[in-house]
Amino acid sequence: RHVEGAEVEWWDKLSLAQKFAASSLTQFGYDLAFIRSSSAGTLAVLLCDDKPATINSDGEIDTAPNITVR
Repeated sequence: RHVEGAEVEWWDKLSLAQKFAASSLTQFGYDLAFIRSSSAGTLAVLLCDDKPATINSDGEIDTAPNITVR
């Protein structure tokens, strides 16, 4: 489910490095789907045609993450 207001709130929770990385992925059709926080930091999950990409707290992009999005 895509909720515009929630997406804006999620962007506010991203680090500056994650915002730059996510901005570059949006140019390829990715949209911010959700974020997950843990002791390791914040993980942003973006989707493009049901293909996930993740961005860790340092802004590193993984376009082939080992995750399942349901």
